[in-house]
Amino acid sequence: MMKKWALVIFVSTLSISACSKKVAKDESQLPTAANADETSGDSDSGKAMGLQTIHFAYDAYTLTDEAKSILKANAQILKDKPTVRIQVEGHCDQRGGIQYNIALGEKRANSVKKFLADQGIAGDRVSVISYGKEKLVDSAENEAAYAKNRRANFAITSR
Repeated sequence: MMKKWALVIFVSTLSISACSKKVAKDESQLPTAANADETSGDSDSGKAMGLQTIHFAYDAYTLTDEAKSILKANAQILKDKPTVRIQVEGHCDQRGGIQYNIALGEKRANSVKKFLADQGIAGDRVSVISYGKEKLVDSAENEAAYAKNRRANFAITSR
C-alpha cells in the first residue's frame, strides 16, 4: 500500500512540474513591456510603427494637402511592412449628435482607406470603424481641443 501511494505522489509531482515548464515556455513568447510597441499600438499614442494620425476640418471628411502628405508617408510604411494590417478609426469632436458624428467618423475613415488604396495598399489590409465623439483625445471645449479630436488614427491589428 505504501508503494502505491509513493507512486501516486511521484506521478503527481512529475505531471505538475511538466505543466509548469510548459507554462514558463509559453510565457516567454508573450509580448512584454519592452517589446509591446513592436506588436501593437496606435498612432494617437505614437506606437504604431511610425504611422501618424491625420486631422480634418470642421464638419468635413475631405483630405487636406497636409493629410495627404501624411497618408503618403503612412502608405510607404505599410508597403515596407506588407504583412501588417491596420484599422482606421474615424473620430469627431464633441459637438453634434451621436448618429451624425458616427456617420461623419465613418466617412473620414473611409476617405483614408480609399486614399491608401489609391497608393497601392490592398483593401483587405485596412478595416475601418467610427467612434464618433466617444474617444476624445482632449475633452476641453474650445477650438484647439475640437481640432485635435477631428481625426483619423491608425491601430495595428496584426503583424
